[in-house]
Amino acid sequence: MTSIFARAMGAEFERLHPMMQRRFGVGLDSGEACTGRGVMWEIRRGPWWTVPFLQIGRLRNILVPDVGTHVPFAVENYPYLDPFGRETVTVVREYEIGGRQRRFDATMILADGGIVDYLGTHQHLAVDLELHADDRGGLVLTSDAQRFYAGPIGFPFPMLFSGRARLREWYDDAEGQFHIDLRVVNSVFGFLFGYRGTFTCEWTPAADAPQRLKPARHEART
Repeated sequence: MTSIFARAMGAEFERLHPMMQRRFGVGLDSGEACTGRGVMWEIRRGPWWTVPFLQIGRLRNILVPDVGTHVPFAVENYPYLDPFGRETVTVVREYEIGGRQRRFDATMILADGGIVDYLGTHQHLAVDLELHADDRGGLVLTSDAQRFYAGPIGFPFPMLFSGRARLREWYDDAEGQFHIDLRVVNSVFGFLFGYRGTFTCEWTPAADAPQRLKPARHEART
């Protein structure tokens, strides 16, 4: 068995830089967790009228309205088995800006051969992801269809009230560190949120994720 990312990407996973393969090789089979620490060189958002989107996202640790530069951050990737028996990997980013603690919560599973990203503290938003290797061995992650789930309610989430994300992550041999660059754009209102930064990683043995990184509830629907 390989990681959920390797299974989703197939042969294309081998095109990733070896350090990227190790980073996204985190899973129950590898028995490792990956913790990255670094600096967000820039955190930015769109014009003032994008703030309502970000404030809504802030309530569930999906998006935040803050801006800043040279912000220390951490990202934690831990594998665990969710209550429905699905291998899951946490992607939790935390930083402090303006005296406020901010956090992005995401948990990823493999479903129908692709990655589904549950966003937020309660997995209310399920997002299909497309993963590709670029020419320098980096990973390009693009969000696609989104679905909202709450109790018995479930429906395709209208993209008018959300955004599409494009995340690029790569490893620089000369610097010995990872780079990350995220942009979230709404089809009508334009740029909503983004950040760029650099970080280094360490790997530790792990067969489960700390409770603090798991969502408050798990959603069975994909």
